[in-house]
Amino acid sequence: MITMYSTPWCGYCRRLKSQMDREGIEHTVVDIEQDPAAADFVMSVNGGNQTVPTVTIPTPDGQSVTMTNPTIVQVKQALAGTPA
Repeated sequence: MITMYSTPWCGYCRRLKSQMDREGIEHTVVDIEQDPAAADFVMSVNGGNQTVPTVTIPTPDGQSVTMTNPTIVQVKQALAGTPA
């Protein structure tokens, strides 16, 4: 399942969440303001910045793809296993 790291005030996060809902893409939203470990993860993949939305998508090989502020097209491509 996709994990989207977010904040309550992030407009880009709200937009991506509504697009994933509309497309029927299952996801979990993690508020980085309430979860310090999630905030640390987001900073670790974004050069020390708390940039949201940051999305992780599991891959068939047990790894994951991490994307920062992706479009819904990029999310769907990652889910399909095609390059964004």
